Amino acid sequence: MTDQATDRPSALDQLPGELMMWVLIVSELLVFGAGLAAFLAVRITDPAGFAEAQGHLHRAGAGVNTIVLVTSGWLAALAVQAAEAGRPGRLRALVAGAIALGAVFLVLKGAEYADLAHAGITFETHAFFTFSYLLTGFHAAHVMAGMILLAVVAVPASPRAVETGAAFWHMVDLVWVLLFPVVYLL
Repeated sequence: MTDQATDRPSALDQLPGELMMWVLIVSELLVFGAGLAAFLAVRITDPAGFAEAQGHLHRAGAGVNTIVLVTSGWLAALAVQAAEAGRPGRLRALVAGAIALGAVFLVLKGAEYADLAHAGITFETHAFFTFSYLLTGFHAAHVMAGMILLAVVAVPASPRAVETGAAFWHMVDLVWVLLFPVVYLL
């Protein structure tokens, strides 16, 4: 007599990519979640100061960056499909597009940082900027790491490797979709 519970795949077996990447993704989401919770907790103590400080950010640029990252995530998802279909040329073109859009994101974010620096706005100007620089800077570091990871997984072009890289890239997208309204719009 066989045990039917062992015949069925577990939920962990059905995750796209590698399990350790999911451990990393969950831990990174917890770190970003803690940062956002701290941001919101401190915001309660000075809503007027946070609102005034927020006016110095590039909301339109951040909106464009949201479109840029969501589009790059779509390209990464298409790259997974190309890997599964055994189309390495298409896969690499899609990954190159996702990486290029990651670079566009970083250029726009860098322009915002440069404008803030030109205006004399630093980490120490106000608590809002301390959190804004930390959260968006940490996210930008993840964008860079994701770009490298996508480039690395495009080389072997195996579906599992590409799924793993795309899973990380989607986490980067998700974090921005959460950061954008909290930092730029609330």
